[in-house]
Order: sequence, then C-alpha cells, then structure tokens
Amino acid sequence: MLRYQLTHPTILAALASAGHGSRVLISDGHYPHTTGANPAAERVYLNLAPDRLLVTEVLAALTDAVPIESATVMTPPADQPEPPVFAEFRTALPHLPALTPLDRFAFYDTARGPDTTLVIATGDRRTYANLLLTLGVRQD
Repeated sequence: MLRYQLTHPTILAALASAGHGSRVLISDGHYPHTTGANPAAERVYLNLAPDRLLVTEVLAALTDAVPIESATVMTPPADQPEPPVFAEFRTALPHLPALTPLDRFAFYDTARGPDTTLVIATGDRRTYANLLLTLGVRQD
C-alpha cells in the first residue's frame, strides 16, 4: 500500500522511471502542451474543466511523493507584476531557496529539453501558473 496521497497510475509510472535531474512540468490551462514540451515526455491531461485541477493541487500531491531539487517558473514581461501564484509555489516548496525565473520563450525551450519526462496539464486559469520541477535525490 502506498504511504503518500498520489495514486494516479500514469503519473506514478512516469515518476518511477524518472531519475535525479529529470523534470516534471505542471502546466496551466493556457500552456501549449503539444509544442511546448519534450515530444517524448509522458503527458497526463488533468484539465477536466476550468480550474480543475489547479497547478498547486498537483504540486501538493507531487511534493508528498518525490524529492524536488529546484523549481522554475515562467515570468511575465518586466512591466507586469509578479503573479500571485508564485507566493503559493514558495509556500509549497519551503525547502528551496528560490524559484528560478525564465522568460516565456526560455521556459518553453527548457521544457522542450530531453530531461522533461512528464507533462501534467491542468485546467488552472491563472496566468503564469506553470511550474517546471527538477527531481532530486531521495535522502532516506
């Protein structure tokens, strides 16, 4: 029996086959899931309806199941304020010193890289609610 909350079989299989340094993209409902990530990455579509599920809900399930070494966010243009969801990401990832910021196109390029092994599409309607996690090493 599993000791954590994550039970989605496809997500569990993708995480089990990933290793240290592999990346997991949790994307909002605006993200180009087909062209904005590694074509070989496993894709899981949890975007059942608007705001179902939220990126932060998926993040909560993942933080319970796997070690996270770093988190990268897609930042808005310099003339726009920081999205409020970033504070939620920091709260969910208190062990990380900071979120790594990338502009939109650099974020897409990074997500398209060969280390991105899993893409989880959500129905989150908050703009810039995309999070690219790098898996760490299990300490116990």
